[in-house]
Amino acid sequence: MADAKNVQPAKSASSSNRPSGRGGESGQGQRGRGRGRRDARPVQEFEQKILDLARVTRVTAGGKRMSFRCALVIGDKKGRVGFGVAKGSDVQLAIEKAYKQAKKNVLTVPLVDETIPHPVWVKYGSALVLLKPAPKGSGLKSGGAMRMILEFAGVPNAVSKIINSNNKINIAKATLEAIKQLRVVEEKATKNVEKVADKT
Repeated sequence: MADAKNVQPAKSASSSNRPSGRGGESGQGQRGRGRGRRDARPVQEFEQKILDLARVTRVTAGGKRMSFRCALVIGDKKGRVGFGVAKGSDVQLAIEKAYKQAKKNVLTVPLVDETIPHPVWVKYGSALVLLKPAPKGSGLKSGGAMRMILEFAGVPNAVSKIINSNNKINIAKATLEAIKQLRVVEEKATKNVEKVADKT
């Protein structure tokens, strides 16, 4: 009988040290919920792509200072596009600064019958570019920086030509300048008619 009494307290002590099933399950549930929260990321308004990434140096009194230059194209592929160039001490910082700059310079592309309204010649620096409308189904007949900007702008059909330059940044800025010069004739005519009607 004495042996039986000694065994019973040992069993109760071992059972008291065991963790309860509810506590273990709740801990696992909390871990699962935390992971789900970390994975949720905010959806960006624009898609982005690096046009050019270069390591640049600047000579100062104390020596050379190295930084990274990023040229970034952003767009929603629904008529809006932007371009930014920025420098940073590391690649990620340069990309973030270029994205902020591109958001400040977003342009809206006027489209008529799924193409641009009229041809445009633009010179920026040494870059000379031509942007022309194209019939439905022809797609984008362009290359390099111009093609990237037109794709992110959501232009379905267009023809472009790059003359006299291999500088991606100058070509991109010339393309954006060409987009700024695009005008829709019908909208202009209706605005003139409304002005005349208001005066009378």
